[in-house]
Amino acid sequence: MPLAPDEGATADPVWADDGPVGAHHDTRELAARFEDEKPGRVLSGPVGLLFTGGTVTVALLALWQVFFPLPQGSKYYLIFFLAGVLPMVFLAYPSGVRLRRRPADDGPAERDGPSPVDWLLALTALLACLYPVLPVTVGTGGGGYDAFLDRQGLLEPLDVALGTVLLLLLLEACRRTTGWILPAVCLLFLAYGYYGGLLPQSWPVAHAGLDFAQLVDAFYNSDSGFYGTPLDVAASYIVLFTIYGAVLDLSGAGRFFVELSAAAFRRSRTAAGRTAVASGFLLGTVSGSGAATTVSIGAVTWPILRRAGYPAERAGGMLAAAGVGAILSPPTLGAAAFIIAEYLGVSYLQVLGWATVPTVLYYLGILLSVEIDARRSGVRPVVIDTGSAGRLLLRFGYHFLSLIVIIVVLAMGLSATRAVVIATVLAAALSFLDRRHRLTPARLVEALSGGVRGVLAVSAVCAAAGIITATTTKTGLGPQAAALLVGGAQAVSSEPAVVLALTALLAAVALSLLGLAVPVTASFVIGWVIIGPALLHLGVAAPAAAMFVFYFAVLSEVSPPTALAAVAAAAVTGGRLVPTMWQTLRYALPAYLIPIAFVITPTGLGLLGIGGAGRIAVAGVVSALGVTVLAVAAGGWLPGVGPAGTPERILGAVAGLVLLWLEPLPVAVGAVLAALAVAGVLVRRGSAGRAGGPSVAELVDHREERE
Repeated sequence: MPLAPDEGATADPVWADDGPVGAHHDTRELAARFEDEKPGRVLSGPVGLLFTGGTVTVALLALWQVFFPLPQGSKYYLIFFLAGVLPMVFLAYPSGVRLRRRPADDGPAERDGPSPVDWLLALTALLACLYPVLPVTVGTGGGGYDAFLDRQGLLEPLDVALGTVLLLLLLEACRRTTGWILPAVCLLFLAYGYYGGLLPQSWPVAHAGLDFAQLVDAFYNSDSGFYGTPLDVAASYIVLFTIYGAVLDLSGAGRFFVELSAAAFRRSRTAAGRTAVASGFLLGTVSGSGAATTVSIGAVTWPILRRAGYPAERAGGMLAAAGVGAILSPPTLGAAAFIIAEYLGVSYLQVLGWATVPTVLYYLGILLSVEIDARRSGVRPVVIDTGSAGRLLLRFGYHFLSLIVIIVVLAMGLSATRAVVIATVLAAALSFLDRRHRLTPARLVEALSGGVRGVLAVSAVCAAAGIITATTTKTGLGPQAAALLVGGAQAVSSEPAVVLALTALLAAVALSLLGLAVPVTASFVIGWVIIGPALLHLGVAAPAAAMFVFYFAVLSEVSPPTALAAVAAAAVTGGRLVPTMWQTLRYALPAYLIPIAFVITPTGLGLLGIGGAGRIAVAGVVSALGVTVLAVAAGGWLPGVGPAGTPERILGAVAGLVLLWLEPLPVAVGAVLAALAVAGVLVRRGSAGRAGGPSVAELVDHREERE
């Protein structure tokens, strides 16, 4: 039983009448500050109505395409989709460039309406996007979609001009939504494509050279440019899942998930930490955004964590690590997961299967760290004022049905797009079971508009990523860069296993650095075309290589010095930024190590659910042991025994790393080292007991028995 308030425990409700406890500001606006995109304008009045009408039209087009695809093909649909979202970017996101100082009483810039320049850019974007399908002949250009395709490789001057305009507009859209770095990277690839022919031909990265018209043709009139796989994924999958997330959120699912997490652990002395982690996982299944999930769970659980005695930095690290799990957790992984399915030609259900065991190991590491911190730091019990988990499930458990339907429909062989549309319709229908969250026509329009608005920045990034993929394809940069990466590893050793391990480490560092500069989706695309070939060349299976790149692209959200999820958590808790980042790294440690494990050995494929039940069981059990030992080493405490000294922590760290090399000899060595570390902790506890008085562990255990 939990302690009564007069015995040291404090009661804390999960929700106040007007929203989450501790939510003194709009969590959605706060989340937008720390996502991969910049906050946009608040549009109202006639402009707001026009924007809503445009976004709802795009949403309806995306839904229509699922069941009645346009007969002209996918690229034809992508042209209309980009024509719908790109103008909206210029209306929704300010330029951030001001030629005169703003008076102090004019209000924040993001509440301004679009400027004349914004309207001009929006109209120009509409024209440049629709030009390939307009049945109007202008000189030797135009003429409709078929005529445009017939000129592939032989573009007319008007084609090149409008392709250049669209290129510049996409770079500006990326700058407005994500900052300067991604446009700079795109320009770097563009310069490489144009000037690469001037490099000494003895250099591995030199190529024959491309003129500007060839580059524009690759971007504007090919299947690997603006209208390539990344934009196809945004228009076919991501927009539907963001609409689904918006519907689920408006139906009250987010509130239910947090309340259920609190109710499930309310009788535990580590209820505060467990609630934060469980909330992150449940909200992450429908969020797909690390920073947004961090802010959402932080607004609710930080007051509980504070009352329990968690320092702001440690709580922030826990919240950020739990939040970034949103992008790693089925059934709605980050946008890059859909790109994996397209690149590898597999179903989205297979990608979910590959992500399942790593997700379990990731949250195992976080939960172990929570338990260790609670015992080492003397966290106080907190009575969370909420109903029983059983009653909540009986009353609001229907929120899980739409999530289950996605998996069931995928298992039946239907596409992910149809699965999420069916789940969206079901979630909207079930919302009428709670009169507070019924999806009336007005709220349904809000969900459709909000879902499309949530994909504006991603669409711009995905279209701009076509600059990178098309340039890489045209110049052959991928294999050349892969050869350089492998050559660097071979310069150290000629042993194949060592070369693979070093290549994986170099790739992990490169992807982590790349992720600091560009959004997750762009980081994955660049990593796949540059680093993916190196791993494939060394015999790594395609699923392992793709998931390796995916995980390290995602981890940019918790990697210093940017660590957007950690920055968001620090903003919620008020903790110091750098210590919060280091605490996040400690909680998220398994996510950095597990991807290396399933790349460097064939047994590691078992972590992706590949290779039969035996391999999966061995890989899962050994990796779980490795994660456990690493959590003990990082936290300095062995649950049920007591504190670990520096020698035991060093032994444990080495043991955990060796265990993740899933081969018989390393596993045996790691198990021995782990046993020695445990023995050391036991000896330390015995020595403390003989010195007089009960040990810390005994005091903790006695206190738990009283509770």
